[in-house]
This record gives sequence, structure tokens and C-alpha cells, in this order.
Amino acid sequence: MLGILVNEAMIQFDVVADDWIDAVRKSAKPLLEAGKITEGYIQAIIDSAIEAGPYFVIAPHVALPHARPEMGVKENAIGITTLKNPVEFGNASNDPVKYVFTLSAVDNSKHLDALATLAELLDDEAFFNVLDTASKPHEVIDYINKLRKD
Repeated sequence: MLGILVNEAMIQFDVVADDWIDAVRKSAKPLLEAGKITEGYIQAIIDSAIEAGPYFVIAPHVALPHARPEMGVKENAIGITTLKNPVEFGNASNDPVKYVFTLSAVDNSKHLDALATLAELLDDEAFFNVLDTASKPHEVIDYINKLRKD
């Protein structure tokens, strides 16, 4: 399922972010430009994190920014962003964040399906090596597609 949700246009490497809000905005930009989410969805992610804390920093160095579908999701998608310089999100256990996976899901069911698929990748150390060494988005897509075939 992940291969369906990610395309080359939604993968970015070595993005420079001033802080966690800038990282969220920049990581969501490809989804916004592709018409997968609204600007309001990005703001909903930021507002939720300000209110509830960095709930989406789910593993060491990994953030999965997302908000409720009704906050501005148009289509299911996952954006993949690596940060040039890791950023503090305010999660003592998992900061600093280097990998940002921006999720948009049209409903809670699709949301869980996408998260389950992504969780498999987040347990795969080789996936992070690909993210650290890839120079072109297709290298990440190729890796994801290879896993689907195995």
C-alpha cells in the first residue's frame, strides 16, 4: 500500500528547517502542491502539536505529522522528507528528528492501513540507509517497490 501512497514528487532530501514548525510546513509542501491536502491541514497539524505536544514523534529521529482527516485531507498520501540538520520537536525520548513522514488519510481506516505499512518500513534499518544515501527520489521508490515484491 505504501508504494501507492508515495511518489517521487513527494520525496525530498536534505531540507533545511529552522525549527519543528518549519520542518512540518516544508515536509507537507509536496502534498499541498500535489493537491493531497489543504493549507488548513498543515496548520491543523501545527495547532494540534502546540496543544497536545509532539504526539507525532513516534520513534528516535522520526516524525509522522498528521491531523484528523476532516481538517483538510483530499487524498491519501505520504510525503517523505529528510532534514539536512536534525530538529528538536520537543520529544525528549526521540529528538532530534531527521526523518519526517507527512501523512494524509481520508478516513481513519485508510489512516491505519497506511500507518501499518509505514511501521514495517520504520523497523527496517536498511530503509533509513537508503534515505541517507539516496540522491534521487526514485531510489527510495525502487526500494519500497522491491519490498512489495519480496
